[in-house]
Order: sequence, then structure tokens, then C-alpha cells
Amino acid sequence: MMRKTALLFAAGLTLTTMTSASARDWSQIRIAVEGAYPPFSSMTENGEVVGFDVDIARALCNELQARCELINQDWDGMIPGLLARKFDAIVASMSITEERKRKVDFTNKYYQIPAIFVGAKGTEFSLTPQGLDGKTVGVQRATTHDKYISDNFGDNVDIKRYGSQDEAYLDLSSGRLDLLLVNQLAVRQGFLDLDAGKDFTQVGEPVTDPRWYGEGVGIAVRKQDKALRLKLNDAISALRADGRYQEINDRYFPVDIYGPGQP
Repeated sequence: MMRKTALLFAAGLTLTTMTSASARDWSQIRIAVEGAYPPFSSMTENGEVVGFDVDIARALCNELQARCELINQDWDGMIPGLLARKFDAIVASMSITEERKRKVDFTNKYYQIPAIFVGAKGTEFSLTPQGLDGKTVGVQRATTHDKYISDNFGDNVDIKRYGSQDEAYLDLSSGRLDLLLVNQLAVRQGFLDLDAGKDFTQVGEPVTDPRWYGEGVGIAVRKQDKALRLKLNDAISALRADGRYQEINDRYFPVDIYGPGQP
């Protein structure tokens, strides 16, 4: 009898926990941001995280009338931290890919930009496994760029992986890389348009293969947090509809980076 009672009590606790979780109103949301991917996110001298992703996160919270806490998280720990409940959502330029969707859910996209290879001016490489054989290519670790270069060129090139994009720019500038694969707008505003990048340029055509670059950049949430995902989708649509998205966009970019289609 005691065993049966204990089992019923445990079942009751589980049901209560599940009900409580499903009934969460999301008036408080913890959001992971990176702080090392300008102009999408960067750290000021005062330790404040700023950038397009940060402004979008705050605008979404305002739309949801939610109290949000922004949590700095290194890129490598983004999805593990989300699954460990260190935060509730990731707003950090994370591409929506099939591999990631096996672990987490995503909102609709909130922007979509192609990747490009960058090298020294005058560089002429055929962007094929044979054309890049023996070359050194840099990527930020655990990104879609990392996956793309590993899957398509891993047997031919020396891949150098970096914890932040700034580290990769430094190695490209110093000649330790032949090419860097990176987000087109991030590298333009964070490197190519600056004095440090004056001797470098885009090499070849933009990389947009949906097998690796998916459906754009979205906000990652845990699979069980469907209500939060739906709320965020509605908020993204609201920002697009009333001009707040465009206002944030124009602070950082000369073009609308949302990409094709509507939310």
C-alpha cells in the first residue's frame, strides 16, 4: 500500500510539474546573446552587449511585454546552455538547419544573409575541393560555415576554427589564412569596410546552399517550449508589420537584411 501511495504521489508531482511548465505565461524570458559578432553583437568597453541581435531581442521583449534578462554566452555553449536551462531562447545569429532542428526548435527567420569567402585582393581560387587543395581556410567554430567547409572541403583543406570572428580576422590579416568563410554583411562591416580589411575582398560567388545554410537565421528555443516559439513568431511579425524591424535594421545596415518572403 505504501509503495502504491508513493507511486501515485510521484505521478502527481510529475503531472503538476508538466502542467506548470505548459501553463507558463512567459512574462519573464532569459535570452542568450554572444557579444563577439559585430555588427550583430559586440561588447562595449563598459561590458555592455550591443548590436542588431541585441536590439531585436529587446524589441521582441517589449512587444511581448515581458521582462527579459540578456545572458552573455560563448558561441560553443549556446545550444548546450539552452538545453541545460541556463536561458530560454537564443538570439545570436543562429542559422536554422536540419541538424540543429534535431536538438532545438526555431522560430521563423528574422534575417537571411548569404556567406562568402574572403581573401587577399588578387586572390584567384577555384572554390572546389581540387582548387582549394592544401589551402588554409578559417571559420568560426561550430557554425554553419564550419559544417559547410568540413563537409565539402574537409579532405582537402586545412581548417582553422576560431572561438570568435575577431580572432579569425586577425589571422586573415596576418597571412595565416588563405581564405575565411563568413557571413557577408558581418565581414563587410566588421572587417572589409575597416582599415584592417582594405587589402582583402570577396572571393567567388556567395554561398547559399540550403542543405547547410537552411532557411535563414531564427531564434532557438527548447522543443517543449512551443508556446514561447509561437509568441516569438507573432512578435517578429509585429515588428515587421509596424516598422520597428526596419528601424532597427537601418541602424546597422544599408539594405533590408530580412531576405525574400514575408514572416
